[in-house]
Amino acid sequence: MKKVVAALLLSTCAGAVFAQQALKPEEMIKYRKAGYSFMAWNMGKIKANLEGSYNKEQVAAAATLVAATANSGMGALFGPGTDKDVGGEKTRVKPEFFKEQDKVKELAMAYIKEANELQKVAATGDAAAVKVQFGKTGESCKACHDKFRKD
Repeated sequence: MKKVVAALLLSTCAGAVFAQQALKPEEMIKYRKAGYSFMAWNMGKIKANLEGSYNKEQVAAAATLVAATANSGMGALFGPGTDKDVGGEKTRVKPEFFKEQDKVKELAMAYIKEANELQKVAATGDAAAVKVQFGKTGESCKACHDKFRKD
């Protein structure tokens, strides 16, 4: 539990530092892509464990990182000028993302809720329960992709 609190505290502090910096739009795109890639890599580790030999410690660690990233305040990286490719950084965000902020918030909060629950369930070591919650977390992620991500 101390590791979880430390990870969340660290990600919150890091988010606060980034929020205080005057990031260029291309930096925001770069950082958010890195964050989502890191989350996807950890979701992939959980999936591999569910499809193969299950290592509860690895699953719990990956779920903790997914939740920490989901809670890190990445919404701040969708600032002005990040709705299009900038300075060599490409974005897959549809323009509607920046116009439908109520829907974005709804989908983001649903994902955060499911990611937090995945972390809790993974801590139990129950592979069957993790599989169910992994599906819910993935579906909440997909809901935003379906609505706001270019193919």
